[in-house]
Amino acid sequence: MTAIETQHESKKKLLEAAVYVIRAKGYTATRVEDICEAAGLTKGSFFHHFTSKEALALAAVEHWNAATGELFSTAAYRSIKDPVDRLVAYVDFRKSLLEGELPEFTCLVGTMVQEIYETHPPLRAACDESISSHAATLEPDIAEAMRLYGVTGDWTPRSLALYTQVVIQGSFILAKARGGPEVAAASIDHLRRYIEMLFGRSGIGTKAETKIQGRYYRRRRRHVHSDIDRHDAAG
Repeated sequence: MTAIETQHESKKKLLEAAVYVIRAKGYTATRVEDICEAAGLTKGSFFHHFTSKEALALAAVEHWNAATGELFSTAAYRSIKDPVDRLVAYVDFRKSLLEGELPEFTCLVGTMVQEIYETHPPLRAACDESISSHAATLEPDIAEAMRLYGVTGDWTPRSLALYTQVVIQGSFILAKARGGPEVAAASIDHLRRYIEMLFGRSGIGTKAETKIQGRYYRRRRRHVHSDIDRHDAAG
C-alpha cells in the first residue's frame, strides 16, 4: 500500500469511527481520543487529516451522505412502478433498517443536530442539508402519486416528504429513550398507515365508507397502472 493509499485508508477509518462514536455518545461527549481509539489510530493521524473535532464532524456528514445516498438509490423499492407502492416500500425499507444496537441504526445527523443547533452553525446547516436533501428524494414520488391518483389537499409533496423524516427522526429519539427499536418500528408502521390513508388505501370512517373508498382506489389503481404500462411501452 502506498503512502497516499495509507493516508486515504486512515482518513476513512476516522470518518467511520466518528459516525459510530457520535451516534453512540453524542457530539458533545465524543472526544478526539474516543474517535482515535475506535479507529485504531493516533492523535497525530487525526490532526494530519482534520484541524478539529468540528472539522471531522463536517466531513463525517459528507461521508454519511455518500454512504446513505448509495444505500437508498440502489434499494429495491426504487424500481417499483406505482408511486404509492414505492412510497410504502420506502417506509418498509426504513423499518427494515432497525437492526442491531442503537448506534447502528439511528441517524448521525439527527443525533448531532439536537445538541449543536445553536452552538455550531456550520454543523447545524450541514445536518439540515442532509435531512432535507434526503426528504427531497421522495418529493417526485409523492407528486407523481398525487397526480396519478387525483389526490389534493392543503399539503404539498415537500411537506409530506419532510413529515416522513419528522416521524423517522422522532422514532429514533423514542428508541433511545426506551432502549430498543420496538417503539420506532411501531411509529414507522403508523407512518405507513398514514400514507396509505392519504392515497385512499385505507379508511378511518365506517366500514361502509372504507369499503367504498377501497373500491374507488382499486378502480383508480387499474387505470393508473394502465397509464404506466402504456408509458413504458411508448419508451
